[in-house]
Amino acid sequence: MKITRAVVPSLFTVLNIFCGFSAIVQTAQSAYHQAAWFIILAAVFDTLDGVMARITKSSSSFGVEFDSLSDVVSFGVAPSFLVFHSQLVGDGGIGLLISSMPLILGALRLARFNSQLVGFTKEYFRGLPIPAAALAIASYVLAFHAEGSGFTPLWASALAPIVAVVSLLMVSTIRYDTIPQVSRRGIRQHPVRFTVLVVAVTAIVVTRGAALLPAFALYIVSGPIRYVVQFIHHALHPGPRDVKEDEPGMTSVDL
Repeated sequence: MKITRAVVPSLFTVLNIFCGFSAIVQTAQSAYHQAAWFIILAAVFDTLDGVMARITKSSSSFGVEFDSLSDVVSFGVAPSFLVFHSQLVGDGGIGLLISSMPLILGALRLARFNSQLVGFTKEYFRGLPIPAAALAIASYVLAFHAEGSGFTPLWASALAPIVAVVSLLMVSTIRYDTIPQVSRRGIRQHPVRFTVLVVAVTAIVVTRGAALLPAFALYIVSGPIRYVVQFIHHALHPGPRDVKEDEPGMTSVDL
């Protein structure tokens, strides 16, 4: 059997889906912090498979589909089960419905992404990326869930609305920035994004993960804030608009 360089990024995708499965197993054993860390580790491997695909120049349609299937497990099933098992299991049907939102809407988002994908690089996402949504949920559990005692009443009551909002953002048309490539070209093209990325990663490492939730909270709200600013700008300064433009800040080729 001939082994090609395309195997390299696929190995990282395998590690991604394995971490997603491990997160589900840990959740079933009520080890919620461990489950959250496995979701975070899955996101690291999800990033690395893209990096390795660029380095080996082995991006392919197969890789896109395999990556999406892995993402459904690691960033759809795992966070949904984590939310349900850790808090919403006692809320009956409504708890089950809200818990399923990261999985169902995340899968819809990936299907839309794959059906509209042109090439293998992109400047921005249309809708909140599913890994970002999963990482926000995982970091929320790490920040506010105490092993043995659970969430305090305040943070327990906020969990369901947060999960619902984050899930709906995935199928929205709001634009979100992509992570810039760690290369000279990527730094030249997106110096601000690269600087923000370095600051965020440094803060997360220095705080041993405590900065995860603030970092992803800022990323999540950046999309709606930019949308509102651009909407107001268009309202105050009306003018000819590109026929391909569907909404402020979103064009027909957005992903």
